[in-house]
Amino acid sequence: MTTVERTQVFLLPDLGEGLSEAEIVEWRVAVGDVVTVDQSVVEVETAKAVVDVPCPYAGRVVTLHGAAGEVRPVGQPLITIAPLDGGDEPAGHATYREEERAGSGNVLIGYGTGHGTATRRRRRPRLAVAPEPAGAGPTGTGAGAASSDPAPPTAALVISPIVRRLAREHGVDLDTVRGTGPGGVIRRADVEAALTAPAARLAAVPDPQVGSAPVGDGDVIVPLTGVRKVIADKLSRSRREIPEVTIWVDVDATGLLETRAAINAATPDAPVSILALLARICLSGLRRFPQLNARVDTEAQRIVQSAGVHLGIAAQTDRGLLVPVLRDAQRLTTAELAAELAATTAAARAGSLPPARLTGGTFTLNNYGVFGVDGSTPIINHPEAALLGVGRIVDKPWVVDGQLAVRKVTQLSLTFDHRVCDGGVAGGFLRHVADCVERPALLIAAV
Repeated sequence: MTTVERTQVFLLPDLGEGLSEAEIVEWRVAVGDVVTVDQSVVEVETAKAVVDVPCPYAGRVVTLHGAAGEVRPVGQPLITIAPLDGGDEPAGHATYREEERAGSGNVLIGYGTGHGTATRRRRRPRLAVAPEPAGAGPTGTGAGAASSDPAPPTAALVISPIVRRLAREHGVDLDTVRGTGPGGVIRRADVEAALTAPAARLAAVPDPQVGSAPVGDGDVIVPLTGVRKVIADKLSRSRREIPEVTIWVDVDATGLLETRAAINAATPDAPVSILALLARICLSGLRRFPQLNARVDTEAQRIVQSAGVHLGIAAQTDRGLLVPVLRDAQRLTTAELAAELAATTAAARAGSLPPARLTGGTFTLNNYGVFGVDGSTPIINHPEAALLGVGRIVDKPWVVDGQLAVRKVTQLSLTFDHRVCDGGVAGGFLRHVADCVERPALLIAAV
């Protein structure tokens, strides 16, 4: 057996949670480097997080499939490893194969493989490349060059759907683009380079038959990819599937702010945020109204109420809106909630949260007041059943004991799935939250 025959091709692993592709951020190794089993070889960015990918083989790097900035689909080659000279087989290879058969082994640093389910995502078909015409030489002509029949066209080598979409949005004919990737594969950079050519700019006018709006001079085109695409898909699905209703109420938050100040004065080493107190109040409300801590299983025609509250916190980041999840938040004390919220939102903004921390929520808390707005009708984070929104806290005139006073007022809005409950439950939850904000002593009595 030759060395070439014994090379091992590591495919981009299933990153889980419905992710089907990842963009290469940075290679940790180069061709010719020696790697060990489970050594991190590349950093990739999915629609949800930036993660390091470890290689399950040991040996010498023969090929890096893709360059920085290129999007690779799951299941496509990522790196090729050959055994070290004189070795019969890369160290750890047999162990990896046995683990792989058993469904275990490292897939991503910090993860194990996902639990098997009855439903598997359909793999993308491998690209079929048209064979080169017989007798064709390096220039594409051969013995039959004198014939008047044109040579059959060669299919454009495109693996990434991101590249196809980018080309389609800019009107680039992929058959005219020269691929610089392995084996002539057309990469995103190739399409972008084609756009800089004068001919490509002229050809970039969309075909009116496909229903695209004309692109005017100076328009900025932003491909709907990565986290932006995930957000768009999820919100669109939410609006399609969930009959949502939004109710709201203005509340006097003066007492809540005074309570926070008193807590922080007593425990200066473990400060508590307003968001943590609002989370505590939401948890109290969900204990009273578990109908809102649920999801609708449309296939089985049933409502599933979750045993634990996996609290999602909407966080605006440089990569877009993310909703990191605090699993079993009802088990945390208020101080633990505050610490976990601070650490989680910081990790989300840094892009260091693993994909598993960005899914599986059962209820979401959205503090859009940080953007200086009073109210909103937020879209439910599918497949959850409810979301509480909190506006900014501002000084407003308020009647207290029959007298007009200036108080700290905010607006609370609850968007809920009308399939899981009716207005009485939703109103009861929102009223409980409002009462606890106005009179925090009620929260203490309820926990």
